[in-house]
Amino acid sequence: MTAVLDDRLVEAASAPDVRKAVAAILRETFDTARTRAARRLDAGGDGVEVARLYSAAADEMLGALWRLTTETLYPAPNPTEAERLSLIAVGGYGRGVLAPFSDLDLLFLRPWKRIARTEQVIEFMLYVLWDLGLKVGQSARSVDECLALARTDMTVRTTLLEARSLAGDAKLTADFIARFRAVVTKADPRPFIAAKLEERDLRHQKTGAVRYRVEPNVKDGKGGLRDLNTLFWIARSLAPESPLGARALDDLLTARDRRTFEEAFDFLWRTRAHLHLTAGRAEEKLTFDLQPEVARRMGWRGRGDEPAVERFMRRYFLVARDVGALTRAMSAKLEARQQKPTLSLSRLMPGRKRKLGVEGFIKEAGRLSVTGPDVFAAAPAKLLSLFRCADEHDLDLHPDAFSAVSRSLSLVTPSLRRDPEATRAFLDILAHGQRPYRVLTLMNETGLLGRFLPEWGRIVGQTQFNMYHAYTVDEHTLQAIGIINDVWRGKLRDEHPTATEIVHRIDDFEALMLAMLLHDVGKGGDRGQLEDGAIAARRACDRLGLDPRRTEFVVWLVRNHLALSDYAQKRDVSDPATVRAFTRLVGDPERLRTLLILTVADIRAVGLGVWNAWKGNLIRDLYQRTEGVFRGEDMIHADPLDDYPDLVARARAEGAGAVVVSVHGSEEDERAATRVAVAARDRSGLFVDLADALAAAGADVVGARVGTAPDGTALDVFELQDGGGAPYGRSEPRRLTRLIEGLEAAARGGARIAPAPTVPPSPRRAAFDVRPTAIVDLDESPDAAVVEVSGADRPGLLADLARVFADNHLSIRSAHIAGFGERAVDSFYVTDPKGRKPSPGPRLERLRIELEAVLDHPDRGGARLSAPVRASLRDVSEVGRSWRDRPAGPPPVSSRPEAR
Repeated sequence: MTAVLDDRLVEAASAPDVRKAVAAILRETFDTARTRAARRLDAGGDGVEVARLYSAAADEMLGALWRLTTETLYPAPNPTEAERLSLIAVGGYGRGVLAPFSDLDLLFLRPWKRIARTEQVIEFMLYVLWDLGLKVGQSARSVDECLALARTDMTVRTTLLEARSLAGDAKLTADFIARFRAVVTKADPRPFIAAKLEERDLRHQKTGAVRYRVEPNVKDGKGGLRDLNTLFWIARSLAPESPLGARALDDLLTARDRRTFEEAFDFLWRTRAHLHLTAGRAEEKLTFDLQPEVARRMGWRGRGDEPAVERFMRRYFLVARDVGALTRAMSAKLEARQQKPTLSLSRLMPGRKRKLGVEGFIKEAGRLSVTGPDVFAAAPAKLLSLFRCADEHDLDLHPDAFSAVSRSLSLVTPSLRRDPEATRAFLDILAHGQRPYRVLTLMNETGLLGRFLPEWGRIVGQTQFNMYHAYTVDEHTLQAIGIINDVWRGKLRDEHPTATEIVHRIDDFEALMLAMLLHDVGKGGDRGQLEDGAIAARRACDRLGLDPRRTEFVVWLVRNHLALSDYAQKRDVSDPATVRAFTRLVGDPERLRTLLILTVADIRAVGLGVWNAWKGNLIRDLYQRTEGVFRGEDMIHADPLDDYPDLVARARAEGAGAVVVSVHGSEEDERAATRVAVAARDRSGLFVDLADALAAAGADVVGARVGTAPDGTALDVFELQDGGGAPYGRSEPRRLTRLIEGLEAAARGGARIAPAPTVPPSPRRAAFDVRPTAIVDLDESPDAAVVEVSGADRPGLLADLARVFADNHLSIRSAHIAGFGERAVDSFYVTDPKGRKPSPGPRLERLRIELEAVLDHPDRGGARLSAPVRASLRDVSEVGRSWRDRPAGPPPVSSRPEAR
């Protein structure tokens, strides 16, 4: 094969356009070899095996190009010392592994100064590689230049650690590698190790410091391939003469850790190779649109209600967790050998150990450790006490202790889960700890949290295939725990003054934190998230030894943890009927206070930017109205027209008017949306025309309220954001001016505004199959039918929905708009032409069918990578439809003997 290829290339050297002819031949052979690698991957080949096949394909292509260039085009049969030249693979390519679209990292090595022939060889080769569409990272240096840089530049040293000869002067390459390894062997390894760990930390900050982001970066993210490569580089720096640093890895990792390392390395390489081939480019981020196809290619299948993509992503995050554990284990060995620089003064004092008052626990190198692995065998409850001790002394866990816990998980038996000492330690960490997020995260990564609390174990690494949640279920929950702790300590006073004030009035802080920890353990269950969550919470509370009253309180919080958010965002909180219904559900001021804190933390922990002042206003408004009912205050149905007398008067005189409404108040009251009010003579289709005008202007409606005076003057109030989620018009005031003009024209019934052009959904959004749902509820409000719809969000959806209501001769009294990632969930209070609640019958069933047809709007996007996958369903609504169907539950909870 090599001889045939060389002969073809020699013939191409006489072609009119040598580069073009050579590139065509090399492309053919290179593509053939890459196709063989891809077929091996599809056949189930190991990730590292396939990566080596891609590397071998590049080796063959580069070798043939080198021979043509140096022997035919620019020959030097008897090269002088200056004409000696070699080609070396460096970086990841030097290790002999490549992803399908990886860069080629090359070093052209010469003995000393540049000469014309050397430049000609390098130039021709690079141009051919670029003609092939390859991305090449290349350098051309002398031996002395390489060695000088390797002594001072840790990035250069890293690339050269994996230097591998490809072609050219073998003696030049061998001599250089020997001299380079001598430099590395003599050098103090600590600066290099420190540079690699600092580089890793900066990389994590750039790609997201959390390991469990639902769209991870396979190469550079926390727990990704680069973290394993960092361990490789450190090992090579300690044993540069050993193949792939094997001797150092054997010394630094146990046999079990080595197996974990190899399994993780192979899984991540398989994932990366499939990711590249799915995307058709060097894509390293496992985005929503790519995840289903990568999962399919890797052979994952759905199980029950858990789709293949969620099972695959759970596996991914468990591997990422293993990578973190490997990093800890290797760090422990490096510190023990004084090869890893440390920041703490106590860690600079080798051998210094201090007892902490608990038998078997010591402070070593500034962290909490154990005297030996038998500590837990003698007293398994110390598995929990260890983490309480870490929190009390504000200590990180020493990697030796981390490993000891992981290897002692078999000691967590049913009897330990009910042991009073163990459960007390666990509740102290959860509800009374200084830094529960950090400590519970450590427990989760050792595997102890899921073993001690089996309900938790089933959500570890669990993902939800939707655009709403930014983290895995367990990471989301741990962040929510940390947020409650921050609220209690006053760290979020400026953002949440109401929550900061009432959190200290909660009687049972342990119940709040336990409910927060358990609030999502029902996700993926057969009975639905809330019911399965309540069942699991009862089981966990009974095992932890809570008394029946407190157990019922935790169960109620888990079952109803969406209630405050749902009522606030999906119902008219100015309607006394809504407030009364919510008050009946809550039943007690203590529940109300606890539910508020839980709701704030739950929404904030979904992801960056999900909580905003608009949602905060809605939730706080409902909280205050409900609190007023508990105090015996009268409820009055607020008339929105009363808040805009000047605008209403102008509309009566001129036919219509529109204004931007300024909102004043505390920092917490500042809105994340622009409020626009429109007043006009009511008529059929008014709301449709206004919605069309908003859609045409690119305004995203996040809230709406409609009111009509007895004389027929209608008022429509909208809360608007731009496409980036900022208040509409903040960055471009002229857009807001044009919008006001367009709304006034639409309100007067001027020329119909053409619907906004249909924008194809982005590939990420098109990956989701969002099932449309429409529900008509005649029991929720005494004056109107409440229609709730849910479907794929898109520009112009509100206008299309409003048009269906108008076509069915129904008036919209109020609209409540909410979005959950790719899903829109909108609620409308509607009346008939006489202002009365519609009567049940075929007409409302026809309305429901027409609304679902609008929600099931066909995509006009391009071809997808794979068929859309059903988005993980956040309940369309628990309001009205199912609250009334639930048992009333326990009597209101107001106090407990043990307060925080």
